[in-house]
Amino acid sequence: MMLKSPKNPGGTPIEVFDGLRKGVQDDRSQFFRDLSMPFYGYNRPGAKISEGVRGSFWPKGMMAGMPAAYFCIRASSETDMTEDLKKMDVPTLFIQGDDDQIVPIADASEIAVTLVPNGRLEVYKGAPHGLCTTLKDRVNRDLLAFAQSEVPSLVSR
Repeated sequence: MMLKSPKNPGGTPIEVFDGLRKGVQDDRSQFFRDLSMPFYGYNRPGAKISEGVRGSFWPKGMMAGMPAAYFCIRASSETDMTEDLKKMDVPTLFIQGDDDQIVPIADASEIAVTLVPNGRLEVYKGAPHGLCTTLKDRVNRDLLAFAQSEVPSLVSR
């Protein structure tokens, strides 16, 4: 759960999520155009911005209807998955960038990995939320290595 609460005092204040909901409600199209900047870390000094990546992000966001986009913010920020994570009984790899501006690593993977009995966290220094696009080769290598180490008979080389 990312929301600041008595159980999560270091979380994000509700006003931040209210602002996101307002952005979706007022102008969903512009919201997704703007969100692509922090999603891929393109708002950081020296970032090499790909207009192609930004352009491909927009239709993905727009495919979600307004109610779905609006209510997704609540579900992703206010749902406490603690008990569900504790029940996971398979090896689990968490991959997250330490410069994730969408889902702060301290409120996500750093907590989740402590709750999953067979969890492992791979932190990508300086990486954004959209690292499956910006660092796809590294993500694919790490996923393959994890799968081969956990279930080598299921992954052919």
